Amino acid sequence: MTVRIIRMPELSQKTGCARSTIYAFISRGEFPKPIPLGMRSVGWKESEVDEWIEKRQSLRDSR
Repeated sequence: MTVRIIRMPELSQKTGCARSTIYAFISRGEFPKPIPLGMRSVGWKESEVDEWIEKRQSLRDSR
């Protein structure tokens, strides 16, 4: 299984959330934590982001 890591520009586009909103979700424990890629770069596992999106859709559908 190939693990795909996405960076902030793609993450923001995929979720429709601004960078500040994503970091607010992370600080509240509502979003997957980033993976350190280097001294000043981070990324997210695409599969974890996809799971987060699916959970948000489930919340919407259950209301």
